[in-house]
Amino acid sequence: MAKKRSSALSGVVNLAVWLTGVLVSLAVGFGMTDSVLTVRWIPLVVTQVAGWIVIILTLVSVILAIVDQSR
Repeated sequence: MAKKRSSALSGVVNLAVWLTGVLVSLAVGFGMTDSVLTVRWIPLVVTQVAGWIVIILTLVSVILAIVDQSR
């Protein structure tokens, strides 16, 4: 019985960590594309492109995680 509670709690913690990672990734990606977050010595255009890459990869990973859970 204790094993099931631990497993359920572990699932909730894993979901919270995953959701936090997604939100942070999107915040950083959008910050880079909006020129709010910049990287010294790297041209702004490169930073913006990197931001779009972060956004796209984050959204793809969310879709893949949802598809994987439904299987």
